Amino acid sequence: MKSLLVVAGVVVAAFLTIAQFGTAGWSFPPIAAQQHGFRGTGMDQIQTKREAVALKDANQAPAPADPADAGGDKAGTTYQNVQVLKDLSTEQFNRVMTSMTEWVAPEQGCTYCHNTENMASDDLYQKKVARRMLQMTQYINTNWKEKHVNGSGVTCYTCHRGQPVPKNIWFENPGLTAKGLTQPRNNGQNMASPDVGLASLPYDTLTEYLGKKDVNENAIRVNATTALPEGKGKPIQEAEKTYGLMMHMSQSLGVNCTYCHNTRAISQWSQSTPQRTTAWYGIRMVRALNGDYLEPLKGTFPPNRLGPTGDVPKVGCGTCHNGQPKPLNGAHVIDAYPELAKATASAADAKPAPASPPADAPK
Repeated sequence: MKSLLVVAGVVVAAFLTIAQFGTAGWSFPPIAAQQHGFRGTGMDQIQTKREAVALKDANQAPAPADPADAGGDKAGTTYQNVQVLKDLSTEQFNRVMTSMTEWVAPEQGCTYCHNTENMASDDLYQKKVARRMLQMTQYINTNWKEKHVNGSGVTCYTCHRGQPVPKNIWFENPGLTAKGLTQPRNNGQNMASPDVGLASLPYDTLTEYLGKKDVNENAIRVNATTALPEGKGKPIQEAEKTYGLMMHMSQSLGVNCTYCHNTRAISQWSQSTPQRTTAWYGIRMVRALNGDYLEPLKGTFPPNRLGPTGDVPKVGCGTCHNGQPKPLNGAHVIDAYPELAKATASAADAKPAPASPPADAPK
């Protein structure tokens, strides 16, 4: 019997060896590599060419609607209860509304947000949320233009991709307690979560680092800033939380650590890429969006739209990026919709982007 198993093993090994070297399906796929760091440091982003093409095709920005006449009556005069875009011409307003329908609810149409018996009514919660999301979009395109979104800007489609609810939103993760079980003694980790790469890392990292707008600026950094300790350092649990956030960012942008960091000196800003500064601002932008625009909507969303702990849906890096370093292949989607880059009073009053990070700034 033992001899028979040995013979069978040899036959299987021989078959696999022949298949590996004799068929195209086992060949190494063509690779697309992009260098993002200093020459010789190995700071490369690597994909198969097939994956790169598929990702690019899946993230095409929709063609903009034809321009509308800026003359004529204002939307606020033509229609009732127009609060955010009332200063647009009626034609411009209709163009934006049509585009929003295509971006957010192409199957449901206007009735997703509007009572067609009374278009001015705010009976549907979706309309009240959409109004606030318009202000949030304007806030991003004005307050964060120089620091994060640059000339690309964002529209509703950047996150929604033709769906009423964006794909990559998140809620607080209470772990086992969500199923009515007793409080687990697992230090909030050791449960595979997609938010942290299905690893054993803390599974509610996003709540701590992205869900609150007033977070200690040193919350994420765990590396020392001096050669010798000058006080009590942070425990390993804090490092695990930081690593969980980095996993979230890596997955959201479809990149590895070297997109932002030189891993020989991962905490040193002077040896990091410019993308690290962009990410620093991005973290703070996400906190502001969740804290100033989404959390206040808790009383507007119905219970079925809230998370297991009753919290509102929140945005993360992946909500816009969807697995790409630049959302929608870096398309300048805001160029065709300047109306979404004009801050209304509510958007302008929101928290401005912070100043540039210092040389030894925390992540």
